Amino acid sequence: MNAVRIAPLTPERFDDFFQLICALAEYERLVPPDHDAHQRLFRDCFEHSPPRYSALLAYLGDALCGYCIFFETYSSFRAASTLFLEDIFVLPQWRGQGVGRALMQYLACVAMERGCGRMEWLVLDWNEAAHSFYRALGARCLSQWQLYRLDDVEFARLANEAL
Repeated sequence: MNAVRIAPLTPERFDDFFQLICALAEYERLVPPDHDAHQRLFRDCFEHSPPRYSALLAYLGDALCGYCIFFETYSSFRAASTLFLEDIFVLPQWRGQGVGRALMQYLACVAMERGCGRMEWLVLDWNEAAHSFYRALGARCLSQWQLYRLDDVEFARLANEAL
C-alpha cells in the first residue's frame, strides 16, 4: 500500500483543489462555489499578503485524494494562536486508507511548529462518520459553545446602523 503524501497547495494544482471543494459542497448538500469564488480563493491564497488561508493536498501514489484549508485565529485566554481547520475532505473512494489521519497529523505538526495553543474545527451535526473519526483521534466536542453567524447581508445591516 502507498503511503499518504501531504503537499502544500500550489498554483499549478489550484483547479484540482477547487474541484475537491466542489466535491465537499456536494457531500454537504451545499451549492458549490461559483466562478467568482474560484477567483477569490486563488487570490486569497496566492496573491494576498499574508495569505488569508493555507491549504494542503493529500495523495496516495499519484492520485489526489483530499485536501484541507486552515488558518490561525487567536485566543486571548491562552495567549496563543489557534490553528483553525476550515475544511478537511477526503474523496469517498479514498476513505479508510489513512488519508484523513495523515492530514490531521500533518496539521498537528504545523500547530506545534507555529506554537499554537490548540486546534479547532466545526463538524455538521449529522456527520456521524466525522464525529467518530475525530473522537478516535482524541478530539472532544465542545457542547457548551454555540456557533453564531452574521452573513454579509446581516453584518452590512449592522454596520450601516452605526453610520
